[in-house]
Amino acid sequence: MTEQDKNTSENETSIDTPAEETIEQQAASQPNFEEQLKAKEVRITELEQALQLAKKNESEAMIRARAEIDNVRKRVEQDVDKARKFALEKFSNELLPVIDNLERALESTDKANPEHKATVEGLELTLKSFLDTVKKFGIEVINTEDSQLNPDVHQAISMVESPEHQSGQIVNTIQKGYTLNGRLIRPAMVIVAK
Repeated sequence: MTEQDKNTSENETSIDTPAEETIEQQAASQPNFEEQLKAKEVRITELEQALQLAKKNESEAMIRARAEIDNVRKRVEQDVDKARKFALEKFSNELLPVIDNLERALESTDKANPEHKATVEGLELTLKSFLDTVKKFGIEVINTEDSQLNPDVHQAISMVESPEHQSGQIVNTIQKGYTLNGRLIRPAMVIVAK
C-alpha cells in the first residue's frame, strides 16, 4: 500500500467513524427524544386545561361582577327615589301645626254670627288651598271617619263607653294624622269606643 492509499484509507476510516457514532448516538437518544416529546405533550395538555379553567373562572367572576354592579345600581336608584319621595318629610312635619291652627281657628269661630262670615270663608278657603297644595306633594290626611282603630296609623289617647259604636271603633278625632307618599308622618290621635 502506498502512502497515498494509507492516507485515503485513514481519512475514510476517520470519516466513517464519526458518522457511525452520530447514528448510534441518535439511536440511543431516540427514546429520550420520544420521552421528552411525550412529557411536552402532557405539559401542553395540562396548560390547556389550566387555561380553560382560568377562562371559566374569569367568566364566572365577570358575571358576578356584572350582577353586583346591577344590584348596586338598583339600590342607588331606590335610595334616590326614596330620598326624592321623602325629602319633604321634615318640612311637612313643620307645616302640620299650621294646618292644625287653621282648623282650630275655624272650629272656634262663631259661624252663625254674620259678622264672622267673611272670616270663616277666608279661613275655609285658606285651609282648602293649603290642603290642596300639600296634597300635590304627597301629603294625605288619614281617614278616621267610621273606621276601626288601626294602630299603624291611629294613636288611641282615650277609650269611652259608647252604645252607638262598636268596640274599637273611632268615636272622635282629636288631631288629624298625615302620610307622606304612603309613609306615616304623624298618627291620628283618636278616642275609641270600649
